[in-house]
Amino acid sequence: MKIGRGVVAGGKIVPFASEDGQSFFAYDPDTRAVGGALEIERIAAPVIPGKIVAVGLNYRDHAREMALEIPGEPILFMKPSTGVIGPGETILYPAQSSRVDYEAELAVVIGRACKSVDAASARDCILGYACFNDVTARDLQAKDGQWTRAKSFDTFAPMGPWIVTDLDDPHDLAVTARLNGEIRQSSNTANLIFSVFDLVEFISHVMTLDPGDVIATGTPSGVGPMERGDIVEIEIEGIGVLKNAVG
Repeated sequence: MKIGRGVVAGGKIVPFASEDGQSFFAYDPDTRAVGGALEIERIAAPVIPGKIVAVGLNYRDHAREMALEIPGEPILFMKPSTGVIGPGETILYPAQSSRVDYEAELAVVIGRACKSVDAASARDCILGYACFNDVTARDLQAKDGQWTRAKSFDTFAPMGPWIVTDLDDPHDLAVTARLNGEIRQSSNTANLIFSVFDLVEFISHVMTLDPGDVIATGTPSGVGPMERGDIVEIEIEGIGVLKNAVG
């Protein structure tokens, strides 16, 4: 089985022309397009980030749900790249936890290095957007009093199904989580407390964002537990559906 990267363009699978660090942009849809009987065994995660910068409590409805005050500035935490899995892969329930939750989120994928940019320039730093599930061992989060262990298990960062690069406005997109076909989260990125571009500004004044890095922008109300054997789907308008089993 060959493994490669590509884009969907004009109804065809288009392989990247290079793997030189600029491969997200280096393709020629006229001469390198592959159509017809291309065998795809599975779609992997669209990027393995150097770092995942996640944002806590960034939806007004989630803040109300948790009975917490609206934060005055973004609350940041990190998730390791070893947690990343793609669509169709299995979220593994860790033995240390008795409650593992789904959290539907919009992921922002950085396209070029940016440091100390302002919100007006943030769009130029963004490659595109994907669905993200900020899987959380909720009992361990409460036990530890901080979030690192609860957010960092292998498979706790499902992302995909691909990166959409042509979203003009990420701030009016329906965000939905379904558990075994039942809607559990239903909101809109219009409810974000801090916008995508404000987040890029804030984070880039803390740390350099490199190409391929991911910002997970926070989850709306309706977070809840998953059990082994469940199927969780994260759907974001204009992007697609990220579907994973829990095992």
